[in-house]
Amino acid sequence: MSASDDKDGNKNKKPDMESSNKSRVVPPSYMASLMEDKDTRAFVKKYRTEIAASTSSLLSTFAAFPLDFTKSRMQSYETTFMHTIKDAYKAEGIRAFWRGVGPPMVSVTLVRTVSFSIYQRAKYAMDRTLKNMTGQSPLELANAPGSYPSFLTIACFAPAGATAGAFITTMSCPFELTKLNEQLAGKEARQKVGPTTGVSPSQQSAPVRTGAWVTARRMVRDRGFMGLYAGYRLHLLRDTIGTAIYFTTYESAKQLMANAQGKSPTSPYAVLVAGGLCGIVSWACIYPIDVAKTLYQKALLSAGSGYAARPSIKIFAAGSYRGLGVSVLRSCMINAIFFSNFEMIKKRINAIEV
Repeated sequence: MSASDDKDGNKNKKPDMESSNKSRVVPPSYMASLMEDKDTRAFVKKYRTEIAASTSSLLSTFAAFPLDFTKSRMQSYETTFMHTIKDAYKAEGIRAFWRGVGPPMVSVTLVRTVSFSIYQRAKYAMDRTLKNMTGQSPLELANAPGSYPSFLTIACFAPAGATAGAFITTMSCPFELTKLNEQLAGKEARQKVGPTTGVSPSQQSAPVRTGAWVTARRMVRDRGFMGLYAGYRLHLLRDTIGTAIYFTTYESAKQLMANAQGKSPTSPYAVLVAGGLCGIVSWACIYPIDVAKTLYQKALLSAGSGYAARPSIKIFAAGSYRGLGVSVLRSCMINAIFFSNFEMIKKRINAIEV
């Protein structure tokens, strides 16, 4: 076949290929086809809080987990931020910073989803109660253009947050206990080996083979089923107070920066700042309780079936704020990501026509 024939042949073939490409129908995505169903849209809209909370939790928890890892080790071993990072990276590698991320990816997602669901219900219940008592609706006041936080709005948000915090402790305590064990396992193993045992550095820095299920079984074996709730009282105190402060700060800060300025309650800037601020304020207030909880759980994990003394909560003591900067940074990062994504997803779901 000559060059001209080949050229002509290609010319003849090209339109056929173009026409076939034009006639090719790209199938719609699974999610797009799913959302065409009226019942699915109604379901998504009904559970928009739970859907937004769960997806936002997965994203924010994974992104900020290395800071949580660093905070736990600083609380437990009295080390500085940079020393903790260098020590963990040198001995255990980059994967150490996500060791134990599995339980919180499950627990935090579950806890946040349930927490926000309980908070929403408790908030509306408190609103009805306060409206019957005072004749004014705290939620209507909070959402009114030009409104500012008041005693009435705080009296609605704080008890609702405390209710959510108290309830979720029962769910989150076992997960947080196993997460803490994972975060401390590498350091504990190296301390047990010690520099004078004659073990080579490569053996000392070998990966620690442990897991949430292994830790849970060990605690049940040593202390019975309630071993999964080691440190429960301190955990309950921390979450009840912390969650009340958390939601009150978020709602009030968002009201100040959005509603009070005549802007939308879901203004991206207001949500971002309020999300970061609620994490900072709540952790700054409850941090000594969290330090006592971490030290107590660490002691119980090491004691087997033996006794471990519960440490006292030392307010304003220097050692009770070790790792606070990391916790504040982590919490600010988590909640800024979480609430920005949370409000965005809810806004999109609210726009769906049923």
